[in-house]
Amino acid sequence: MLNQSTALDLTFQALADPARRAMLERLAQGPAAVSELAQPLTMSLPAVLQHLTVLENAGLVTSAKAGRVRTCQIAGPALTLAEGWLNARRAEWEARFDRLEEYLNDIKDGESHG
Repeated sequence: MLNQSTALDLTFQALADPARRAMLERLAQGPAAVSELAQPLTMSLPAVLQHLTVLENAGLVTSAKAGRVRTCQIAGPALTLAEGWLNARRAEWEARFDRLEEYLNDIKDGESHG
């Protein structure tokens, strides 16, 4: 459980930055060279590389170097872990709201009959 929690922490920390989310949005369309990922961002190439390192450490992105070009692509398992965590929380919240709705309906029905 601790390893899963650590991986989840790294995923959400990586997703917290808008530049990294922008990179992931671009990579959702398919693999891209680092220079292509850097192009729309208003930061230096070393800063882009630091962001990519965070994404790689979180398991969200993989990269491979061919000659002078480093190409990145999305790695799915970390996103799947985050999605699973969010879906579990959503299910808990929805169950609580359903119970609250039932309770409020019971109160309302009790007032209309009394």
